Amino acid sequence: MPSTLNAVAVFCGSRFGKNPLYKQAAQTVGQTLAQAGIRLVYGGGAHGLMGVVADATLCAGGAVTGVIPDFLESREKMHEGVAELIVTDSMHTRKQIMFSRADAFWILPGGFGTFDEMMEILTWKQLGRHSKPIILINTANWADMLLAALDAAVEQGFASAEARAMIEAVPDVETALARSLCAEQSDRVAVDQL
Repeated sequence: MPSTLNAVAVFCGSRFGKNPLYKQAAQTVGQTLAQAGIRLVYGGGAHGLMGVVADATLCAGGAVTGVIPDFLESREKMHEGVAELIVTDSMHTRKQIMFSRADAFWILPGGFGTFDEMMEILTWKQLGRHSKPIILINTANWADMLLAALDAAVEQGFASAEARAMIEAVPDVETALARSLCAEQSDRVAVDQL
């Protein structure tokens, strides 16, 4: 049975990266979510790919929830155009709120913060805390080395093949949407159970 997809949490960089295709993918994510009537839940910033995905969603008439810790206010400009901007007291609270508000997780190009968010949500799934889809959009093969590290963990006996299969890499936004729409989500876990 297809799952209900009301909101997608997007993890991505607060920088643009060097390849212009990254920005294009972020714009496509925002437009696609808005056109499908799916709320964007993201890190609340106005810069880099985070700002691009939020702006594209808003420009296409979509709904956006930004979640940002208060200590990042001086480091990353908060997106003032977002109607729902939640300011948290910690990174952990930020991730809990993003988890609770999302029906799926999409990973776009990014750096260490994006890796952290991806690994935590993957670990929560491995531990049975949720069964929401985790989709990595591998624009211009940006994540090949990251995916190779996950594969190496399996090869070296530190993770199971079943755990590795809990994150899916796709080449584009259209495939991410299709995979998210057909993924079953039988185990919706409340944030307070994490």
